[in-house]
Amino acid sequence: MDARTALFYVFATVMLFAAFKVITARNPVHAALFLVLAFFQAAAIWILLKAEFLAIALVLVYVGAVMVLFLFVVMMLDINLDGVRKGFWKHFPLAGSVGAIIALEMSYVLMGGFREPPKLASAVAAGDIGAQVSNTKELGKVLYSSYLYPLEIAAVILLVAIIAAIALTMRERKDSKSSNPAEQVRVKAKDRVSLVKINSASPQAAQANTDGEKTA
Repeated sequence: MDARTALFYVFATVMLFAAFKVITARNPVHAALFLVLAFFQAAAIWILLKAEFLAIALVLVYVGAVMVLFLFVVMMLDINLDGVRKGFWKHFPLAGSVGAIIALEMSYVLMGGFREPPKLASAVAAGDIGAQVSNTKELGKVLYSSYLYPLEIAAVILLVAIIAAIALTMRERKDSKSSNPAEQVRVKAKDRVSLVKINSASPQAAQANTDGEKTA
């Protein structure tokens, strides 16, 4: 076993441990930190596989931006952990079945890739193609040609998720005062000013009423 293979097994073991702790940790902050550790181990494995662009993108985008945002949100929110854990074992059989199906599908796809490696990857591994091959360029060609429609669908799903998250988290405060400019423009004078007719009284009657109240 060479050093590269040994490093792969070390990174893979740590990543599997971190992924297991993500779903078993009771504290959401600890779960997010273990997810950061899993991302770092995945980036290290990609570097071993000479996919430097994917490794840097994973660290910069997910670890540097997304997970930091998750940590801030988790630490700012007052999460009721007892309420979150309710119904866990009730839905565990369905969740376990769905997870097993996803794991089998991923295993089938990955094992198919191991059985028949792409020609470009085989050529790079064999040393037939030198440094003139760019991983970023080849990734862009495949992503925006063979997987263009899945990429657009994923972009639409992310847009819908962003809009849904904003709509679900918006709350109107009862103690806040705000004005609607559209209603202000459409307002009419009769809606703002009202004339009230009051019966007038003589000065003598008003003075008599005042003296009577003082005497009482």
